[in-house]
Amino acid sequence: MNVEDYFGTSAPVVGMVHLPALPGAPGYGGDRERIRERALADARTLEAGGVDAVLVENFGDAPFYPGEVPTHTVADVSVLAREVVRAVDVPVGVNVLRNDAAAALSAAAAAGGSFVRVNVHVGASVTDQGVIEGRAFETMRERERLDADVAVLADVDVKHATALGGRGLRERVADVLERGLADGVVVSGSGTGRPTDDDTLATVRDVVDDVAPETPVFVGSGVTADTVGRTLDVADGVVVGTATKRDGETTNDVVEERVRALLAAARD
Repeated sequence: MNVEDYFGTSAPVVGMVHLPALPGAPGYGGDRERIRERALADARTLEAGGVDAVLVENFGDAPFYPGEVPTHTVADVSVLAREVVRAVDVPVGVNVLRNDAAAALSAAAAAGGSFVRVNVHVGASVTDQGVIEGRAFETMRERERLDADVAVLADVDVKHATALGGRGLRERVADVLERGLADGVVVSGSGTGRPTDDDTLATVRDVVDDVAPETPVFVGSGVTADTVGRTLDVADGVVVGTATKRDGETTNDVVEERVRALLAAARD
């Protein structure tokens, strides 16, 4: 995966569009139009602040299904992703929590999206949803079946989870690349908004350079205006959510000044 082909830059900053709770989720507020307005406002603000791409995610749907989500969730995510694609001129990705890669691929393909994020692509992890098993064998074949030009960004040791199996980090990263055939790798901290460990990032970088040097490495949590510069010294790109939000609260709206400050630090 060539990041410049997908994102138009060699060091992309991807901004999060965290969707409020969708219909069927416990936190749903009863108004689809307000969800649409919030998604579009956040996406446009991120673009105005200078991000290189946005990632639409059903963040408000906790507690999450561990795998397959209901069809109405796929429908809502697809429609909202399409609205975002129409509203901005940067690439749009989809992540369907907790780990419905087929839904994310379907939504992205239908909406005209460019990439998806898959939290557990290979191996297995213990999460707050229980044990989640990677289904790379299905995901990569589903992409072929859909004939979708959609990149798969796969997490290594995704946040809010602990890898099972006792295999070392280096082996787990190699599996994502060599056996999972992921187009990009995402490494994150222990939870939403929490910093990514420098040693972990360095190890992932080292393995990727050895195994598949054309594969980009993204940092997927904890990036701020203070840390984005040194993060991009090692990683190829970042996925940023909490740092762009009002008062640094993940569930708040995106603030353009915060986005601009982070992008200025990234470009410097």
